[in-house]
Amino acid sequence: MTGQEFEVGVEPVVDIDNPFARAAALLGAAVATREPEEAPAVEAPTALPEPAMNAPESPAKAAAPGAAAPAEAVEEAAPPLPPASPYDLPGGWYVIHSYSGYENKVKANLSTRIKSMHMEESIFDVVIPMEDVVEIKAGRKVTVARKQFPGYILVRMYMNDDSWGVVRNTPGVTGFVGSGTKPTPLSRREVERILGVRKDEERRAPRFKPDWEVGETIRVTDGPFADFNGVIENINVDQSKVRVLVDIFGRETPVELNFEQIQKF
Repeated sequence: MTGQEFEVGVEPVVDIDNPFARAAALLGAAVATREPEEAPAVEAPTALPEPAMNAPESPAKAAAPGAAAPAEAVEEAAPPLPPASPYDLPGGWYVIHSYSGYENKVKANLSTRIKSMHMEESIFDVVIPMEDVVEIKAGRKVTVARKQFPGYILVRMYMNDDSWGVVRNTPGVTGFVGSGTKPTPLSRREVERILGVRKDEERRAPRFKPDWEVGETIRVTDGPFADFNGVIENINVDQSKVRVLVDIFGRETPVELNFEQIQKF
């Protein structure tokens, strides 16, 4: 057996006088006697739950990255509708008298005084009642706006000494309409008859206003009796017809004509 061969179980001889040999022997003994460390246990990865195929997507996940969550829509309350009847508005409706033909000027003067005297909380509205009428002009029916009560104006107001003075002392106003010294407001029936009720389906058709009177002489402009003169005997507004007495061969003959077939003589 050579110097490099060792028997199993036989401890090699160490030269105690050689420090390097002694240190190597000690290090080899420490390595041989040291038990190997156990490898740390590795936990198995936890399986993630599978997402449901039909589960609804949350709003936060559906939103784009970085986008703010949508704010809840706030429903604004719809503004209240005005009363169906003008009678239910604040104040009462009073009638003032003015010079005929000056209604628009009186209304403008009163509106200016209301603002300049800061009476907006007592005097609310100034109205000239109007109506649509159908007239015959140049042989054609024309719808025009006419004053329903010439010389009269409606004022919606709270009646007191101050408001009375503002209205009464307006240039062109001759006074309030009413019995005695105290003005009387219009009744509900009168207000709704004059100003109407706010319903589209109840709008009245324009009223026809004939330009002639019974007994008036007219001239026929169209038809077999064109260029004849006649006297109006009857006016049928609903059917837009007149019955005229036409002188034919020295004898008055009643003839029925349309409004478009006659004109003032």
